[in-house]
Amino acid sequence: MQYQKSTKVIKSSRKMFLNQKYIFTFAVLIFGGCPVKDLKDFDIDIIGLKDKAYTFDFEGNNSFFKLFENSLVESGVFKVKLYLDKSATMIQLNFHITGSIELTCDRSLEQFDYPLDIEEKHILKFGEDDKELTDEIEIINRHTATINVAQYIYEFIVLAIPMKKIHPKFADQQYEENEEGLLVYRSKEEEETSEEKDEENIDPRWAALRKLNNN
Repeated sequence: MQYQKSTKVIKSSRKMFLNQKYIFTFAVLIFGGCPVKDLKDFDIDIIGLKDKAYTFDFEGNNSFFKLFENSLVESGVFKVKLYLDKSATMIQLNFHITGSIELTCDRSLEQFDYPLDIEEKHILKFGEDDKELTDEIEIINRHTATINVAQYIYEFIVLAIPMKKIHPKFADQQYEENEEGLLVYRSKEEEETSEEKDEENIDPRWAALRKLNNN
């Protein structure tokens, strides 16, 4: 199954984030599981920050992804270097996420580690009401005391998942979709043979023009 990088669907989950926070707390108290502090570890108290630049470090593992309902990622480890620049009108967040997540190969159904090296940014502008302007710009109430960056990190990781998930051992093979939408794999040798056949079947008039261009 191919994951569609649907930003709209993923972004809509942010509006439910605060409600999920309390749901997670209740679930942990009743059923056990990930400690609640895992979510709070991604809090930043902006109310006490001066107007200048800051650097924050975060990290997560499998328990992080379990905090999100129907998560597209179940297993992984990552570290985040967050550069926060606060001014009187906005907060600029620049994320650098490194690590790896576990994916399932579309061809062999084998699991493999997919490396992460993500750089993304998000801007929070101060206003009267919470509102999302674009994928990268959001308005938050000017009296907001704390922001939680877990949702942003999760979204950036999910959006980094390739549409075609191929195990590294098949990296030397070409693949494409046939008319039925199924992945068809060809080795480099098969690809070269196919190109040679295409050259053999090319119109001789085009072949003559190609020779002129090469000269």
